[in-house]
Amino acid sequence: MKLIQAYKKDNENWEYLTKEMELTNPLVLIFGNRMLLERQEVIEEIRKEFPYEHLVFGSTSGEIIDSNVFDNSIVVTAIEFEKSTFEIRTDNIFNHKKDANALGQALYEQIPKENLKHLFVLSEGSFVNGSSLIDGLENRIQNKVPISGGMCGDDAKFEKTLASYKENPKEGEVVLIGFYGETLEISFSSFGGWSSFGPERIITRSDANVLYEIDGQPALDLYKKYLGDKANQLPQASLLYPLNVTPEGKTQAVVRTILNINTENQSMILAGDVPENSKVQLMMASVDAIAEGASQAAILAMKNRKNHPQLALLVSCVGRKLVMNQRVEEEIEHVQEIIGNEVAITGFYSYGEMAPFSGNTFCELHNQTMTLTLISE
Repeated sequence: MKLIQAYKKDNENWEYLTKEMELTNPLVLIFGNRMLLERQEVIEEIRKEFPYEHLVFGSTSGEIIDSNVFDNSIVVTAIEFEKSTFEIRTDNIFNHKKDANALGQALYEQIPKENLKHLFVLSEGSFVNGSSLIDGLENRIQNKVPISGGMCGDDAKFEKTLASYKENPKEGEVVLIGFYGETLEISFSSFGGWSSFGPERIITRSDANVLYEIDGQPALDLYKKYLGDKANQLPQASLLYPLNVTPEGKTQAVVRTILNINTENQSMILAGDVPENSKVQLMMASVDAIAEGASQAAILAMKNRKNHPQLALLVSCVGRKLVMNQRVEEEIEHVQEIIGNEVAITGFYSYGEMAPFSGNTFCELHNQTMTLTLISE
């Protein structure tokens, strides 16, 4: 595996972390600030600097390269596989009347299946219900192929997100990358570090990712009572107080970020599904707990690996970034301490993370986690 890594801050020159070299048909991952990705001159500059075919773009809530976390930048990792191959397919949520499940099924139908080892998803984060997208992708996988990835971000603005393959970044796009190869080893993990508080309650009325009632009471009204003075800062304040949701019949909880609120019907729109009869609790975290959670994610991803990883794709939640603030790079450093300084790191802060729970291959949509995908060949 040959790698080129570079970044560019707005109105500055490209900075290379690796030596510049010519690559043959690489996979080029480009993560950047949404407003930069909307500028034609920025896209042209990226295409000039990296004149390759397989460019994958995604907007972020913060860009990760090596142990750095940047805002208002473009980070690029070009990967030339020497023993492995990849296939990329893309589709748009607006082609499916905003039905993310149908989109997921359509994308999986398109991807070649023979010797498929792993699927990495880069999804726009504004219109796509991540839970439904995963359900659609897994409809025919039957636990055979693991999935990881994340939902694109837009800082903490929640205005719009962008993604694309080959084309200029646009709204509604979902990119699916399939990895193939006998010697390819891909491991993954997801871990939070948040702790629950307050009484455990029951979701009594919901519809997919819209939460209407908890214990028979209007969900938003109950949530505001917990937030107290911070209720005036909604919906941004909700990133600091997500929900811990344990669906009926399951033992492992998923964390759900509140993306928006509807004061008219007292509902909350979450980043993933919140089924009725699920148990639910509020969550909070400290900087130290989040950093330790990143360490745990790295430990889990390294567990049982046969070979040392060459590339680490990190997807972490914008809520973690807001809590950590000036100390945000600590969680990347914690990961680097576990996986090793020689492993190339790239990724982004997101509106949702995708990975199976440890020891499983069924993918889940997570919020407020550090999610790792470690690759070697």
